[in-house]
Amino acid sequence: MRITSDLQGTVVSVEAQPGSTVGAGRVLAVIESMKMHHDVLAPVACRVDAVLVQQGRAIAAGADLFDITEIGESERAHDEATADGAVSGSQASGMSAAGRADVAEVNERHRLVLDEARSEVVAKRHERGHRTAREIVGDLVDDGSFVEYGSLVIAAQRRRKSIDELIRTTPADGLVGGIGTVNGDLFEGRDSRCVVMSYDYTVLAGTQGNMNHRKKDRLFAVAEQLRLPVVFFAEGGGGRPGDTDVHGVTLLDCLAFNWFAKLSALVPLVGITTGYCFAGNAAILG
Repeated sequence: MRITSDLQGTVVSVEAQPGSTVGAGRVLAVIESMKMHHDVLAPVACRVDAVLVQQGRAIAAGADLFDITEIGESERAHDEATADGAVSGSQASGMSAAGRADVAEVNERHRLVLDEARSEVVAKRHERGHRTAREIVGDLVDDGSFVEYGSLVIAAQRRRKSIDELIRTTPADGLVGGIGTVNGDLFEGRDSRCVVMSYDYTVLAGTQGNMNHRKKDRLFAVAEQLRLPVVFFAEGGGGRPGDTDVHGVTLLDCLAFNWFAKLSALVPLVGITTGYCFAGNAAILG
């Protein structure tokens, strides 16, 4: 059986040698492509018959990497290396990533922006009769269709607060936004796609910070380019004076309101509010 590369890149490391036996899901090589590392995994428990690539070599998609021979259970049981590393086929997917500290850190950062990681804040929100920004967006878009933009950004206040505090208290810089489908069972293909954004009042009273302004800029530009309707849940205030990591005086590079005015002539715009809505949020609401 021959293993080939799924992508173009550079071989960072070769982890298996001719004659070695490895378990299913073990890393055979690592390829760098677009500044990201991609593991080449053994599809089955096997013996490596030949290594067809060298560390540091640039390869094209489809390049030959390894020749392997699948080995049976009885043979595997007698091989210490295989017994040490083999996993079942159902466990093989993602095995190498599970033990990596950098991947674990990324997964933890994504977890911390979710409502499940903010139970105290969510409980207070529910006590006042409101849903969270993520609940609002989740109730509108079709299940599994929402692709969020900029979920890991935090408030631009590194001169005032620690990174850990900002990660904990300003997830997504107070704006949940992305592209999803609405009523996909009624409208085919891109006809059901739209941009959806919701200010998060639990993050600094829904104020408009430097990073969530950038996020709005990006999503409004995407809406213009793809001609997508925009649904905006506006709740909170206007410009946030507490952001310290901002260079400039006039902030004329913040184009959100310019983009939004252009969109009014191009795509449907829907504004919805609950609770307090004033200043910049009211301007977006229309």
